Amino acid sequence: MTGCTTREDGMNPHSFINRKKQVSHSRRGAAAPQVTSSSNRPSTQVSLAQKQYSANHGKPTRSAHQGQSVLRLNSAEQDTLLRQRALVEAQHGNHAEAITIFSELITRNPSNANHYSNRGLVYFQSGQLAAAIADYNRAIELNPRLDSAYNNRANYYAAQGQFLEAILDYDIALDLNPANVRAWINQGITFRELEMYARALESFELALCLGKLEGHIYAERGRTYHLRGDWNCAMGDYQRALEKLSQTGDTVLPSSTRLRLQVEAWLNELLHPLR
Repeated sequence: MTGCTTREDGMNPHSFINRKKQVSHSRRGAAAPQVTSSSNRPSTQVSLAQKQYSANHGKPTRSAHQGQSVLRLNSAEQDTLLRQRALVEAQHGNHAEAITIFSELITRNPSNANHYSNRGLVYFQSGQLAAAIADYNRAIELNPRLDSAYNNRANYYAAQGQFLEAILDYDIALDLNPANVRAWINQGITFRELEMYARALESFELALCLGKLEGHIYAERGRTYHLRGDWNCAMGDYQRALEKLSQTGDTVLPSSTRLRLQVEAWLNELLHPLR
């Protein structure tokens, strides 16, 4: 049984970016076996709005005076409100409504790559894969430096079993934005699906350096240790994940609740392998 990998504390931004470049250079062109497995891949790059739009199952109520206030908003402010509403609709599983709103935003701003990437994400979540990849490609065409669009497209490729294409898109996203924690997590999951456990652990280590989504990272790193046979390391990470995911700020999102239940199932599998 191998030892646990430990996180380097206090990594400064320059050493982090230099390490990213070394990792990215070493992984390009690497051959890997293709495997088929499921994962808890975080599929969003967008942080869904929580506070701006809630009540009556996410449907805002508005007095006549409030309606007049909305009419006085400028175009950019109206776009912001529409985007927030679309994101919350998507969070609540109202995909058709979210797609309609993003389509309205695209009509208002046809050159905005973010709207295409976000609509593509909702298409992906609703199972409309052809529409999703079309929107991701359009977003990248409009803004080749939009790291979130590459991350979202990589998730599409990974879901299709196109792991090489996925890893290349994650690499592009991370070259554009080394602080994209979701791309690090997603890339680590993809390496794990390819049974490239050392590469997966490296991605999760770099993700932990960013100090965000730690509950998700510990969960996925724990699963990687588990599958590699490092059971003590896996148990430690599962327990860290449950602690982080149980904190008030993490229990709001349904994705965090689902992941917490998944970690509990993985931990039970580890502790009771014969059941």
